[in-house]
Amino acid sequence: MRIVNLSSGSDGNITYIESEKSRILLDNGLSCAESVKRLEIIGINPNEINAIIVSHEHSDHIKGIDIFSKKYNIPVYAHQDVWNGLDEKLKKVENKNRKIFDGKFQLNELEINPVEVPHDVKCYGFSFSEKDKKICVVTDIGHFTDKIMNEIKGSKVAYIEANYDKDMLINGTKYPLSLKRRIAGPNGHLSNLDSGDAVNFLAINGTKQIVLSHLSKENNTPILAYNSVCEVLKKDQIIEGRDIRIDVASTQIGAIFKLK
Repeated sequence: MRIVNLSSGSDGNITYIESEKSRILLDNGLSCAESVKRLEIIGINPNEINAIIVSHEHSDHIKGIDIFSKKYNIPVYAHQDVWNGLDEKLKKVENKNRKIFDGKFQLNELEINPVEVPHDVKCYGFSFSEKDKKICVVTDIGHFTDKIMNEIKGSKVAYIEANYDKDMLINGTKYPLSLKRRIAGPNGHLSNLDSGDAVNFLAINGTKQIVLSHLSKENNTPILAYNSVCEVLKKDQIIEGRDIRIDVASTQIGAIFKLK
């Protein structure tokens, strides 16, 4: 089982997940051409993709799905509540390829468990399990709940949102106050410090690899996100590099993580 983030952030989100018999894209916020280019860089032919799974309807997560699904005849999976916002945006996805999940489902040997996360539209995070191997991807989340934490607990690799630094968001001049309030609200995005609390929980429960994801290019920096999370971990004597490893996702292809 392996996973690699092909792009993360407001410019586009796409993650490739592979198990023994399944090859999946979680979201696709890049153009079809750019998606194909990045898949080929990691050695994947787009015709090998079995499914695209959609977290929510925002354009930075669905931009490339319409053409990609049509061109390569790829099924697209989303919750019915998410499809309600996708129907007019993904008109090229053929009816036979419009798949609905309502809870845990299987793709070949891969078990996929969606968990609803608080955002300003219907949105889902996911855990992916093959036997005793489990990974999770949870971004676009205003706050964590006990249900979400219990679902992602035990992940070997976890992609967790660290969208903004609170001081940068408050003091920035580009965003109007209403947008700042939306981002920092309970249905917006996750701050570095709140991300740190989630990472701390995961580390205590055995996760060894974290990827901080969906950073705002206006209200965060990779070094700020990394340092903020590490400071939260130190409160429980958890040391990055010794007890857990932390990467930071970007708009470029990230590290490939393999689970044996």
